Amino acid sequence: MNELGRGRFKAFSAGSDPVDGVNPFALETLTSLGIPTTGFRSKGWEEFAKPDAPRMDFILTVCDKAAGEVCPVWPGQPHTAHWGIPDPAAFEGDDDAKLHHFRAAAVTLTRRIELLLSLPLHRLDALAIKHEITDIGRN
Repeated sequence: MNELGRGRFKAFSAGSDPVDGVNPFALETLTSLGIPTTGFRSKGWEEFAKPDAPRMDFILTVCDKAAGEVCPVWPGQPHTAHWGIPDPAAFEGDDDAKLHHFRAAAVTLTRRIELLLSLPLHRLDALAIKHEITDIGRN
């Protein structure tokens, strides 16, 4: 989102159950796409639910597991949607297969981000935005 949005958005990433360190296959995938990874770290989503957290306009959950989890209450009532994909970190197999799953997730998320970026957000009301971002997650 940060790369494709070219300054229109400031994206953050967090999870419901963070682990120590960023997955090396995620880093390799991002690097192969020309996305800088300096400073990335594993963090929990509660970090972004605190009163002093950056203001969020959108919360997009992506892990299939997250669809059944109770999310924090986000300050500022951002638009939320679930863009579920299979968690590539949960795949068990050899390194080539793991990397394939991370790259497949990146392709899906890239396509969805491009769809979000193409929306005329300034012309849509809150209900229409909710509908559109939810619909993107179904593609």
